[in-house]
Amino acid sequence: MIRLLPASVANQIAAGEVIQRPASVVKELVENAIDAGAKNIQVLVTDAGKTSVQVIDDGIGMSETDARLAFERHATSKISKANDLFSLKTMGFRGEALASIAAVAQVELKTRRQDMEIGTKVEFAASELVSQEAASCSPGCTFYVRNLFYNIPTRRKFLKSNTTELSNILVEFERIALVNPHLSFLLYHNDTELFNLPVASHRQRIINIFGKKLNQQLLNLEVETTLVKVSGYVAKPEASRKKGAHQYFFVNGRYMRHPYFHKAVMEAYDRLIPVGEQISYFIYLEVDPASIDINIHPTKTEIKFENEQAIWQVIAAVVKETLGKFNAVPSIDFDTEDRPDIPVFSDFSDTPAVSPPVVAVNYDFNPFRQTTSTPAYSRPDFNWESLYSGTSRESKMNKVSYYETERDEEFPNRVKDDFLPLYGQEKIEEKGSQHLQIKGRYILTSVKSGLMLIDQHRAHVLVLYNKYMEQLEQRQGVSQGVLFPEVIQLPSSEATVLEHIMDELTAIGFELSNLGGSSYAINGTPSGMEGVDPVELIRQLLYAAIEKGKDLKEEINHILALTLAKATAIVYGQYLSHDEMVNLVDSLFACPTPNYTPDGKTILSVLKEEEIDKRFK
Repeated sequence: MIRLLPASVANQIAAGEVIQRPASVVKELVENAIDAGAKNIQVLVTDAGKTSVQVIDDGIGMSETDARLAFERHATSKISKANDLFSLKTMGFRGEALASIAAVAQVELKTRRQDMEIGTKVEFAASELVSQEAASCSPGCTFYVRNLFYNIPTRRKFLKSNTTELSNILVEFERIALVNPHLSFLLYHNDTELFNLPVASHRQRIINIFGKKLNQQLLNLEVETTLVKVSGYVAKPEASRKKGAHQYFFVNGRYMRHPYFHKAVMEAYDRLIPVGEQISYFIYLEVDPASIDINIHPTKTEIKFENEQAIWQVIAAVVKETLGKFNAVPSIDFDTEDRPDIPVFSDFSDTPAVSPPVVAVNYDFNPFRQTTSTPAYSRPDFNWESLYSGTSRESKMNKVSYYETERDEEFPNRVKDDFLPLYGQEKIEEKGSQHLQIKGRYILTSVKSGLMLIDQHRAHVLVLYNKYMEQLEQRQGVSQGVLFPEVIQLPSSEATVLEHIMDELTAIGFELSNLGGSSYAINGTPSGMEGVDPVELIRQLLYAAIEKGKDLKEEINHILALTLAKATAIVYGQYLSHDEMVNLVDSLFACPTPNYTPDGKTILSVLKEEEIDKRFK
């Protein structure tokens, strides 16, 4: 009953852990190039890696024998014994990357060592050696991976759209480039250059990837202890944002995810940024390789630390110190030599007394008094009573409103409210109105079955959502030009998504012009967006599109309409007039499904008449 799996099947199963999508191929091949001592690395991608991925490096290269053995399972030059796992300083070490890639794709390798005149070319397909021959090539390695998952149609079918897969490739590329500023990188997609990163400092590499605007937001942090060396940058509190913050942890030159250390950073920003917002940071850790375990996850993005709690405290302390050191709030230090001159109290008995200014006022002056001496201020004769002709001089405060009359007819034996007139006629009319607003959040209206509570913000979101969806489907969005166009600068990973949804943005009313270098000028915005930051809105649209794990074309109208509706809907606390409430409620019930927002949140709730009656028993 128990039998050994064929090598090809076992390799495909193992490949599923390491090679999940084209981005995994880019990550493994670029990391191998770094381990090979490359100084210049080029990545050429076609159709987001589905058609081909090519990685060219100028590393040490391989001999004919090594080129053949490199594709065997667990073949590696990084370690030779088990104890080497506790002193790892390389990116790869398990020898699974090339074997996993060759199991699910067609791979061609051209390589030559620096001390050899001729190189080697090997070809693999589905873990099988297709050919091996001598070839003329440059020193280093050139990997050419074609038709990923060609022999596993099910896996290939579940790949996402080109935009999503390219975005994942860019994310992996950025992680590697951020931690290796001493290397130069080139990235092309369909013969279009997306990245050209020369050798630079850490800060300059961050700016080259994410834009110059980030340079003004970063604060330098650095501390060295016997346990860990921490360096990098954190953003100023005023640079926080709801989504899209750049958050990176690196340990010993390797990117990692670490929610526990993330909490240490956010602890330092407690009460400095609004609840729910994020902050950008780029933090590099250097620890003893023996104190960490990077072999707990196939992609090596999760790392176990021996002294997590102590490192947590170091990170929290250095971030707090950085924020305090670079605090922009001005302060006065009275211990410095350049202290300001503050006058000291002294005896002013020798100085002449200062009398306060006096204003001359004629208390007998009356401009309405008729006198013979001051004819200029005489009061003209005018019949003021004629203005009130035909009107009753009875005070409105003593009139009985319709609301009171209706109550008298329904409850003839009730006791009169003597204090009621003190509230004024306007208050009485508000009680008798069709709709009532509660605390600037809910609209209360009577229905046949009882009382209905409507969330005004969510109701407006649904109304606007249907409006924007109709505009997108008919492509009739009205654009409103801006007097001073704003410029939005994006990382390459976000710029590719923006290009993909540009037609939809234009349809809804945005006018964007490409300035080059992943920068765009916002020349026009959809009408009705007064008071909304267009740069932040476009970023929200991008993040919403990136977060969707399906084909964006299928969901882009929904994403755009919902994000724009949430950004432009009336906010909580905004008080509405009676006509505005009537219009909102009527528009809500004109929608096909008025009960829930497009993202499934409750809009209205009905308090049944029976429930109301129970409260008065």
